[in-house]
Amino acid sequence: MARKDELHAYWKQNIKYIAILLSIWFTVSYLFGIIFVDQLDKIKFFGFPLGFWFANQGTEIIFCLLIFVYVQLMNRLDRKYDVFED
Repeated sequence: MARKDELHAYWKQNIKYIAILLSIWFTVSYLFGIIFVDQLDKIKFFGFPLGFWFANQGTEIIFCLLIFVYVQLMNRLDRKYDVFED
């Protein structure tokens, strides 16, 4: 029975990670890239308006970083609950 509780805790933590990372992705891609683009365009980033940068480059870069972060978090979680593969 203890193993079932551990797997439930593992899954719960996984869902928490997914919710947090998807919230970050939503914020960056939808809010920064679409909703707040006019306000962000007043700020320059590498010579380009920040809103333009988020809409064209920022969301892809953040998405790739979030994938990397998710892999690292899940590797750590897998080792914690002894469900990792070599």
